[in-house]
Amino acid sequence: MKPFAYERPDDAQGAVATVSADPDAAFLAGGTNLVDHLRLGLATPSTLVDVTGLTSTEITDAPDGGLSIGAGVRNADLAADERVRARYPVLAQAMLAGASGQLRNMATTGGNLLQRTRCAYFQDLTTPCNKRQPGSGCSALEGWARHHAVLGATHEPADVACVATHPSDMAVALAVLDAQVRVLGAEGERSIPLSTLHRLPGGEPSRDTVLAHGELVTAVDLPPSPIAARSTYYKVRDRASFAFALVSVAAAIEVVGDTITDARLALGGVAHKPWRATAAEEALVGAPPTDDTFRAAARAELVDARPVESPRGGTAFKLPLVTAAVTAALRGLAGGEEHA
Repeated sequence: MKPFAYERPDDAQGAVATVSADPDAAFLAGGTNLVDHLRLGLATPSTLVDVTGLTSTEITDAPDGGLSIGAGVRNADLAADERVRARYPVLAQAMLAGASGQLRNMATTGGNLLQRTRCAYFQDLTTPCNKRQPGSGCSALEGWARHHAVLGATHEPADVACVATHPSDMAVALAVLDAQVRVLGAEGERSIPLSTLHRLPGGEPSRDTVLAHGELVTAVDLPPSPIAARSTYYKVRDRASFAFALVSVAAAIEVVGDTITDARLALGGVAHKPWRATAAEEALVGAPPTDDTFRAAARAELVDARPVESPRGGTAFKLPLVTAAVTAALRGLAGGEEHA
């Protein structure tokens, strides 16, 4: 591990000033992702700036009926909050589906949003990876790609190719809830829609988010949403615990009579960012809540899907898996029975 300096400023403004002034400095909160990267040699910061206690650790009711979640709130506390469980069950379920109890006790809301891909090649310094070393190539395209993207990925040219996926369960739930992320930077505070916080790889796969260096996540705001109270998180993974999603679905629907009148859908495990499934949402609204409708909506979202075709195992299996997961999640919300 490369030696680094450690600082603990008195307030968030001081932390932002310190990191903004040093391009090699980094924030440290729960450390559940960053410490791994320090050990692997992926992260070599000159200075770690500890922000523990500098952002809110509270979940507070907003005047409009929503909730404000401090960036310092631990994942376990977020999952257990009665207001979250009642008003935004998809978020509580997503938190419980992520990691282990021990990690949830350490991981923070802000850090969860900014965790990096668990692509095996990104974490292996001996292999080419455009996310880790821009311009070096993407080993996953010809390698082990079971957990990789089918939507929004960059397959060529080789020097910017990236088919990595974002690992957060929480972020998928927040995407379907139209969350806003508050950040503090050298130029002051701003609010960013969760849907635009994370980037697709495009020509810069090394950049995960739109944040400038030195910007610190301070809170996540959830707007009031009657439909959110009828929401769910459905995760498909290789084992029952402590496994990242092959495919996950955050969903909320409103059904009046025999018609879906509103629908919110986001996918995890399929793209470089939490994927808001707008084509599927459009296909759902106005249709009957049947399995045929749900399958058709999922397929509408996958029209532009491009699976990885690797000789060591690609991602084509995710296409029917997305359809099945979306159908199962929506079926449960629509009444829990299989419809023709």
